Amino acid sequence: MTYCVAIKLNAGLVFLSDSRTNAGLDQISSFRKMMVYEKAGERFMVLLSAGNLSISQSVREILQTTQITDEQDGEPITIWNARSMFDAARVLGAAVRHVHERDGAALKRSGVDFNVSLVFGGQIQGEGMRLFQVYSAGNFIEATSETPYFQVGESKYGKPVLDRVLTPETPLDEAAKCALVSMDSTLKSNLSVGLPMDLVVYEVDRFTTDKIVCIDEHNPYFRMLHDSWGQKLRAVFDSIEDPAWDGESTKAPILVNPARSKPLKKITTRHDKLI
Repeated sequence: MTYCVAIKLNAGLVFLSDSRTNAGLDQISSFRKMMVYEKAGERFMVLLSAGNLSISQSVREILQTTQITDEQDGEPITIWNARSMFDAARVLGAAVRHVHERDGAALKRSGVDFNVSLVFGGQIQGEGMRLFQVYSAGNFIEATSETPYFQVGESKYGKPVLDRVLTPETPLDEAAKCALVSMDSTLKSNLSVGLPMDLVVYEVDRFTTDKIVCIDEHNPYFRMLHDSWGQKLRAVFDSIEDPAWDGESTKAPILVNPARSKPLKKITTRHDKLI
């Protein structure tokens, strides 16, 4: 399994992915889930992948050569000449469908689902940054100001901190920290996600970045973040008052009658009914 997250902000984009792939408890390997496509000064794009590894690797392999036809002038469009990130996402969708047409039936006969989830984002000169989530059918949706991030893979463990922290106005460095906390929470709760991980931070309108780092268990910043987050979570937890059951003095009593519901009824004999 894997975990990838991509964040779109007014200030730029943040991409983070782990590298663990497992086919059983005794067969664990590392494969990178992130690809960076850059033509400095013109376009910058990042692809994150989750799901069946053979499918995602096939999609990545043919993405650079996949073409779709421009409906207006018939010119072939690739990710390298697309005039918009929307068209580049269409090329990615076509690559996914091509792999499905080629391998889908054979995979089905072997009892393997065609399962791939992709996040694709970046900026092409002439338009703003855009971020898309692409599904197994090749269709996709786009991130909005109300939903400024996408996750693929084991998303549930790292989602709460993203929901509490991120807004379009969040600074890039703060968003990178938030993504790393999200990954740390996932690493803590799920063994199918593992180090090392790749982090890319892109500043709006630069069409290039040098903020690319591979983070392993020895990375000083990630070790500090891991230790600090755990300690501070425990400190915040300890600072919250325990529920008072025996009439102790408290400003937040727990034994109060709910406004719209009745207390749970006990079943004490076989003649008792639920209602």
